[in-house]
Amino acid sequence: MKRALFAAAALLLSSGAALAQSAGPQPVPLPAPIPAPQDRPYPGLITLSVDATDLDRRIFRVKETIPVAQPGPMTLLYPSWIPGNHAPRGPIDKLAGLVITGADKPLEWTRDPVDVSAFHIDVPADVKFVELNFQYVSPTDPDQGRVVVTPEMMNVQWFALALYPAGYFTRQIQIQPHIRLPDGWSFATALEDRDSVREMVRFKPVSFETLMDSPMFAGRYVKKLDLDPGGRSRVTLNVVADDPSLLEIKPAQLAAHRAMVAQADKLYGARHYDHYDFLFALSDRMGGIGVEHQRSSENGTAPRYFLDWDKLPATRDLLPHEYTHSWNGKYRRPADLWTANFNTPMRNSLLWVYEGQTQYWGYVLAARSGLLTKQEALDAIAATAAAYDNRVGRSWRAMEDTTNDPIISARRPQAWTSWQRSEDYYSEGQLIWLDADTLIREQSKGKKSLDDFAKAFFGVNDGDWGQLTYDFDEVVKTLNAVQPHDWAGFLKTRLEGHGPGAPLDGVTRGGYRLVYGETPTDYAKSNETRRKITDLTYSLGLTLGKDGELAAVQWEGPAFKAGLADGMKLIAVNGLAYDADRLKDAVTAAKGGKDPLELLVKSGERYRTVKIDYHGGLRYPRFERVAGTPARLDDILAPRK
Repeated sequence: MKRALFAAAALLLSSGAALAQSAGPQPVPLPAPIPAPQDRPYPGLITLSVDATDLDRRIFRVKETIPVAQPGPMTLLYPSWIPGNHAPRGPIDKLAGLVITGADKPLEWTRDPVDVSAFHIDVPADVKFVELNFQYVSPTDPDQGRVVVTPEMMNVQWFALALYPAGYFTRQIQIQPHIRLPDGWSFATALEDRDSVREMVRFKPVSFETLMDSPMFAGRYVKKLDLDPGGRSRVTLNVVADDPSLLEIKPAQLAAHRAMVAQADKLYGARHYDHYDFLFALSDRMGGIGVEHQRSSENGTAPRYFLDWDKLPATRDLLPHEYTHSWNGKYRRPADLWTANFNTPMRNSLLWVYEGQTQYWGYVLAARSGLLTKQEALDAIAATAAAYDNRVGRSWRAMEDTTNDPIISARRPQAWTSWQRSEDYYSEGQLIWLDADTLIREQSKGKKSLDDFAKAFFGVNDGDWGQLTYDFDEVVKTLNAVQPHDWAGFLKTRLEGHGPGAPLDGVTRGGYRLVYGETPTDYAKSNETRRKITDLTYSLGLTLGKDGELAAVQWEGPAFKAGLADGMKLIAVNGLAYDADRLKDAVTAAKGGKDPLELLVKSGERYRTVKIDYHGGLRYPRFERVAGTPARLDDILAPRK
């Protein structure tokens, strides 16, 4: 009897539990999907008019007129997935004041609750065009984002200034842009100028895709330099600067930039543009940048790039890197990175080719052209080799996974970069391609090299500036055509492996070894000066800013083990006020001894003394030539005849 009662009670309880569960929350249905892009022409021509004259408040005022394909529901998209950013970074937060009208009547818009860059409207039957008026409120301070407008210059990025209709490939949407610039300003862009009236510049109609890929630099002080006189297509270095004195360029400097174009021709063979414009800002007021485009690139660097040439070698691989992207990344593009519009998510699985091999060729072309001396290039590669050989985070995170970092981290500051890892596909990718290049040279007995891969893979279809996609298998196939080898295994081992250490076989096979000495290379010293840091990564395991702030701490390094972290501030060294030289002297004095360094540090409102038991002296990376081995790395960096 008792057993029967217990059974009945259990049944009632279970029924009640089921009733309670069924009465719980249910998911809210998703909204109707945004129309997927179709490869069909959009009817009519969009016109875009931008007023960029408000330099004081740095506000762009936009009027855009869009033909209506058909009445009824219409979705307008603000670009989100910007090529070259590898992540959804469209500045939707800075679009303000959006008003949409049709036939002079307001059309109420609603933002999509899932894709916040999409705006829905309902178009009446009598409306043939919708008109958008809005402002792009660009950053007035670096805390708000990259500054793109200063009293002397601006960077016009069309993705911030236009919306487009959903449901179409952006290459099938035609748009004609106009822009009003401040009085007396000059400009540079890959777009073709149709006609201009005073400061109102009117460009020829282009596809929406081409417009997004054709930014503009404009400014008070602009200098245009022909980098390929008499060449088969125009290549121009358009320099905009904070002050006219910064535009002075010496003949040898101009010759090196021209040699960069010539050496790229020898490397790739084909050109994938009808003309090319380097947009080059020398400024510490406008935010720095390095972004690739098919027929141009956005580049921003130190104001005294030309004037302090010998002091700034670390700035001189930027232009060859972005120029290489015209071939690698823009024309030849990973298949999973190509999208039909600017709101379809991109996938970054092949960034170790897109960016890694571009990083490799950027340094190689810089050396071959004379933008870097051979020694500067060797020192730069040595710095890379050391950084990634000490990237302890590889023990848990393979390099291949860092291709997701643009989406995961969005380049936000990290507390423990050596452990978390960052966008390592750039520079560790560079080391993998050095490894591949020297292996090809070794196995072919010097008859073949990665140059042959570059010409076969990137140098096809001369004059075509569309896109030609590729996948992992095509990379392997092309490598095998150059030099038979287990390239799939070679790449997967380096992409998926966990070390120990970085892939440095290319350094060894290139005739060098990575060593550490007590003095930094001239390249490293110039980089420290430019960045205003003191780099003691390979001794104490930390890097300091100009006022003693800890900018980075190496995971499991001496400073880490002493309890130090990014964001703390070093106040004193062995009882004396901190300065960089005093800290270095203390590290040197402790070498071979037994007494620890005693540091007074500040963390928030608290002060404490820490002891670092380190006695290895100062350590800075460099390459050392291995006698009796082929100098393949020297051959790689030598100019092509």
